[in-house]
Amino acid sequence: MMETVALIAPVTALQFLGEQYLLTGEGPILSVYLLQPAPKLSTSLSVLYNYRIHGIRPRTQPVGPECSSVPGQKDYELVVFGGKALRLVNLVHLDCVDQPHLEAVGPLVELHDWALDVCWASGNGHTLVGVALAHNSVLLMEPKEGRVLGCCSSLEGCLLYSALLLVDTSWVDSVLVAGTVFNQLVLWTPGRGAGDPSDQKVPVQRRLLGHSGVIFSISYLKEKGWLASASDDRSVRVWGVGALGGPGGMCEGLDPTCLRVLYGHQARVFSVQLSPGKVLSAGEDGTCLVWDWEGGGRVARTLNGHRAGGVRALAVSEGGGDGDSQGRWVATGGADGGVRLWRLKLGETEEREGDTSETITDLGFKGLGVPKVVSVVREECRQGCWSQGQLLVGTDQGVVYLYEGGRWKLVWAGGPEFHSYCVMDTLTLRTSDSLSKASLCAVGNLGGGVQVFLISQPQSGVFLSGGPGKIHSLFLVERHQRQGQGGYLLASGSNGLVSRWYIELDIDGHTEPVLRIKQVCSFVLPHSTKRWLTAVDHFHHPLGVLWVCGDRRGSLLLFQETEKERDEQEESVQSKKIGTLYSNNESNHREGKMNGEIAENKEEERTVKEGEKDADIQPVACLFGVHGKQGVTWVCQYGGLLYSAGRDGCVRVFRIRPEPLNKENDNGELQLEVLRVQRACKGMEWLERVLILETEHGDLEVTNHNRIMGRAEEVGQEHGAAAGSGKEARFVIAGFHSVHFVVWDPVTQERLLAVSCGGGHRSWSLLGSQRGLWLGYGTLIFIKQGTILASQPPGEEPNWEGRGVSWGLREGIHGKGIGSVCRLGRLAGDGTGVSGHWEVLVTGGEDTSLTVLAVHPETGIVKVLSVITDHISSVRTLTAIFRSHAGERRGRGTATQSLTALLFSAGGRAQMQCYRLLIGWDAQRQLPSCQVIQVASHQLDEQWERKRNRHKTVKRDPETRYMSIAVVDDTTACLLLAVAGSDGVLRLFRVSEERGQFSLLWESFFHQRCVLSVASCCLKDGVTNRQDTLTVEYHLLYSNEASFCQSKHPTLSLRNTLLFSAATDGRIAVWDMTTAASSLDGNSAVATVPATPCLAIPAHQSGVNSLAVWCDGAGWSLDSHLVTVASGGDDGQLTVSVVKVQCVKEEMETSEGSLQPRFVSLKLQLQSQCSVPLAHAAPLTALRLLSPGLLVSTSPDQRVGLWRISSVGLCHQGGVYSHVADAAGLAVWQEGDEGQLDSGIKAAGQGKRWIVVCGQGLQLFQVSQKKMDDGIERSGSKRCVTEQRVKGTFLQVASEPCDV
Repeated sequence: MMETVALIAPVTALQFLGEQYLLTGEGPILSVYLLQPAPKLSTSLSVLYNYRIHGIRPRTQPVGPECSSVPGQKDYELVVFGGKALRLVNLVHLDCVDQPHLEAVGPLVELHDWALDVCWASGNGHTLVGVALAHNSVLLMEPKEGRVLGCCSSLEGCLLYSALLLVDTSWVDSVLVAGTVFNQLVLWTPGRGAGDPSDQKVPVQRRLLGHSGVIFSISYLKEKGWLASASDDRSVRVWGVGALGGPGGMCEGLDPTCLRVLYGHQARVFSVQLSPGKVLSAGEDGTCLVWDWEGGGRVARTLNGHRAGGVRALAVSEGGGDGDSQGRWVATGGADGGVRLWRLKLGETEEREGDTSETITDLGFKGLGVPKVVSVVREECRQGCWSQGQLLVGTDQGVVYLYEGGRWKLVWAGGPEFHSYCVMDTLTLRTSDSLSKASLCAVGNLGGGVQVFLISQPQSGVFLSGGPGKIHSLFLVERHQRQGQGGYLLASGSNGLVSRWYIELDIDGHTEPVLRIKQVCSFVLPHSTKRWLTAVDHFHHPLGVLWVCGDRRGSLLLFQETEKERDEQEESVQSKKIGTLYSNNESNHREGKMNGEIAENKEEERTVKEGEKDADIQPVACLFGVHGKQGVTWVCQYGGLLYSAGRDGCVRVFRIRPEPLNKENDNGELQLEVLRVQRACKGMEWLERVLILETEHGDLEVTNHNRIMGRAEEVGQEHGAAAGSGKEARFVIAGFHSVHFVVWDPVTQERLLAVSCGGGHRSWSLLGSQRGLWLGYGTLIFIKQGTILASQPPGEEPNWEGRGVSWGLREGIHGKGIGSVCRLGRLAGDGTGVSGHWEVLVTGGEDTSLTVLAVHPETGIVKVLSVITDHISSVRTLTAIFRSHAGERRGRGTATQSLTALLFSAGGRAQMQCYRLLIGWDAQRQLPSCQVIQVASHQLDEQWERKRNRHKTVKRDPETRYMSIAVVDDTTACLLLAVAGSDGVLRLFRVSEERGQFSLLWESFFHQRCVLSVASCCLKDGVTNRQDTLTVEYHLLYSNEASFCQSKHPTLSLRNTLLFSAATDGRIAVWDMTTAASSLDGNSAVATVPATPCLAIPAHQSGVNSLAVWCDGAGWSLDSHLVTVASGGDDGQLTVSVVKVQCVKEEMETSEGSLQPRFVSLKLQLQSQCSVPLAHAAPLTALRLLSPGLLVSTSPDQRVGLWRISSVGLCHQGGVYSHVADAAGLAVWQEGDEGQLDSGIKAAGQGKRWIVVCGQGLQLFQVSQKKMDDGIERSGSKRCVTEQRVKGTFLQVASEPCDV
């Protein structure tokens, strides 16, 4: 009836098969990944039905020819166990076939207790398995048929949290290491009494004490006699126990001692593995720590890559053969459903993250003065090393030194005006014939002077004047390939004046490059207290050359330079050579020392005159103070979008709009529009740079490094092209976090690089990212206490395994619980990639993030399109509407190559966000893509946060949470949004996409307790002049889903809107919002809403968690119709209430003298009610309408139920067990709903039906209508009996109708 199509659940089991396979357990599904030549998913099989896999135990050798008669076939026998079940599975791989396959052998064997560990054994010539159970007992059984051959228990029959069953040669030699609930490790020998049917008790042989928390994982290394245990007390202990097993199952160590206690995790430790020389542990903090045994038990490496929720499974390959030379595989499985893979070499060491003092290299600077600024001149990286790279360093004595080939040499020395202060920038330009390159350096001083010189010819410098006063910053910017050769020099001086010069390298008639410099029109910055530039980038645009700049005040500025102005400036450079040309031949007669000291005769230096500049340019657009008062640190353009970073801890993605955002102020100028804001990790406020990930680092391989380096030049040329796709690129964030320089990935929530440099307020340069790209590695050059240091020695290749690069075998989503899910629609590819369509979903979780997903139903592939981290607390509810910018609704049932949706999210700290999502097809990656545009944000206490002396006032309920949201009206430019609050208040907001704001219109304190859910229903009355006919247009949006029904009629006159709200008292309130919707058609700031509801429905004994509302078309009559409300509560009850809605009208005289009916009021009456007291064994958390008369419900009892509603009752149609624990949200839809927002009101049997359940994971079901109908026919009279037993009786409620 319901089949699983895709599943994302915590990965709870990992196991390597040699160096060729990785086995993973996710829910009941066993998956096989091929590791060679490149890791990839091969096959999957559901083996444990309703149980979650907790362990996979292969036999030590493949099955021999006696079991596999096919030549070239390898069979591996596996025992898969979890919960109270186990099963025997064969992995079959033919040499002639690339893909292996899994075969289940025998039935599922169910046990009477929880299985904690399974071990292969032999006895009487048969293959047996031993099973360690949760109450300190062991079974000996035959795995194929499930026959129990013996049982043995310990004298201490306590509850166990973990167990490790060891068998040496035979079952008699077995030893069980058990982690008890009393924080102890006990060792005993089950082989002594397992064959005795009397079930005798065996005493404990050894007892290991020391942990202060329960023990979650145990590992044993036979070669060294080590036993490791991971505990709830955040520690890992390594014990010296000697040989375990042997004759009679003896334990060699009479007095086991604790060799090491390892503390390093920030939370509970879930798993531990031992390998020679290394201890690996993984925990709830989401990290896998590699401990160096020889180094005193310090952390040698930290492996990240999983989101919140921790690492639930850890596996290490056994190595051997070529595996030892290449390293061992390490795999981690997270609570986010992701699987990561690393390659570690034996004996290698790496410093602890955050304690990198021993890996920092001193470059040995011994020049004149103290280094103040460092800059990378040229990156000639060979396989990631920078031995051929060049560095320039400026000192407080006005001297510039060059570091090349491991040596320092003096390049240029300035006069006294360059002492004590200087700013510097460098750039490598191509010559005019594009055959060679040369590097430039520009140095500015306190007096407004700028010295520009070629590093290869420092004596041929040009002195420029940037006006009176201090030069605050210098920028050398290269022109892009499509604009020709050359570059620009910008000097930000006093009074907000930014002087600019155009620079070319000419070799016509010269053996060496010649500088040609022409001063062009300057930029003038807006008035502010900190009026100088901190970041610059420029690019070509159809309207000319655009410059986007960031200043110290935190503002983003846009300057426009037309093509005509630029061409005139460049032509003047070609014609004017006097005063702008400087060559080596002309400078040979100059006096001065060969060491580069500046000449005393200033008249010999060619100076560009002030009179040659054009008129100043004012900014055409400005986002004042968008990055706060600490300034903008970086701006860049990539693929048609702009990216900026600042010291406010935010990265902003914005674009240039040719039309103004506010049509009332149409001045015909360009505008900057912020699309969204991306925050870095907590505590990382000082951001320095945005680095584009052209290829996702998680998919990089060491073998692909040369190919990536070869594309760096090509990608860099595309970096500035404005004619991009307009889609947001994948990027990482570089900045300072406390005393570390960090490269942070906002999607995977992990550090890619961390260098202990002392924090901000220092000059630095990052090699490996000079073109604004991140290729998976980087070397930080920085100044600390007058010393020039590097995070990687020159000539040393980057350590790929230790720099965060890993294979992402499976993408994870939310590591913590998913509270809500919303479907956006279906997306079709272009036919060249993966066949079929993609379903686009949005999920909100307890980890405060929103994730946009694309699910491929045919293969079960899940791709993360975008992660939004604007919420400061958990996301509890989502809803979306679908319409274009012009306000037209769009269908989402038919697969298209683009989707547009307006998404609303709300949750903790009374916070709401509104986004416009643009979903399209990426032809290059052959995957869907998502562009996120932030429309508006709201927080209930944001006004309180802005108050002065707020510490003297009382903040009203700071822990208020928004529990549910529903769109009340979306027919106008401003939307009406109803919000349920935990403070007992029902609120109505107006959302203006044009203004980008939420406006609070109305509050009701009717419920006086936590409001849990809201839903809305819109009715439309159609009246014609010839006859009194009532027609209804039904529009429903409830919590996370939307439904829409429409009947076309000649005339539509009035729209009636009902709002349903439910709280923890079990009552459902019905509000008439008709006047509120109509009063805001003219953008009125006041909403007319009744003070009390028009009807209150008693439905549950406790809180109502979910509402589903629809209109029963069969019950409509001339002047009334029926609205059905289904509700699910904390009492586990499913209730269906039918409300009769009557339209009261009166005759009114028209101007022509005829009578026409006019709406006066609504009368609501509870007509009938039906309930199923125990629909679920736990609180019913989500309820949705799948099709007319068919409800879907879910609960933390992990059941998904289908309920049929008819005129005579409510019956259980069917159900399925979900592998998602703590189910909290539902989304349902049906294919073939063209022109509608949801398929819930379509006729039964049309199109495929889909159900998504979210909680501790995500599961997508497909509902088979044929199987449902077949099941009904086979049940026959049994169905009627079941219906009579389950269904409730409709009760007529004696209540007076309410006039509104």
